[in-house]
Amino acid sequence: MKNSPDSHPDSGLFESLKGLAVRGVSVVKTRLELLSVELAEEKEYLLALLIAYQMTLFFVGMSIIFLALFLLVAFWENHRLLVVGLFMGFFLLASVSSVSFVKHLLKRKSRLFSASLAELSKDLNELERGS
Repeated sequence: MKNSPDSHPDSGLFESLKGLAVRGVSVVKTRLELLSVELAEEKEYLLALLIAYQMTLFFVGMSIIFLALFLLVAFWENHRLLVVGLFMGFFLLASVSSVSFVKHLLKRKSRLFSASLAELSKDLNELERGS
């Protein structure tokens, strides 16, 4: 009987290592694809959110400006200083609230790549259990 390359113990080890490497590269490829999909989804979401936010800010700002002008003209003769003072107070309160809200958002933890990290944790647990 001739010795084939498969009959040597070294070739079996080599084939096992090769198979392990192929599976490892496959897992990494799958995780990178998931990561790229998550990144694309997050980009689309943030862009839509930014556009909606800017539109909302513009229309709310214009509404408040025209309301202030309307009330200022309506009370021009008797209480113009009161109207200007009330709007100044409103804008100051809105500014403080906005700064507080932005600080709150900056402290919040990002969920970017959470699915990829969860899958990598599962892979790590499987590898540790298999060892």
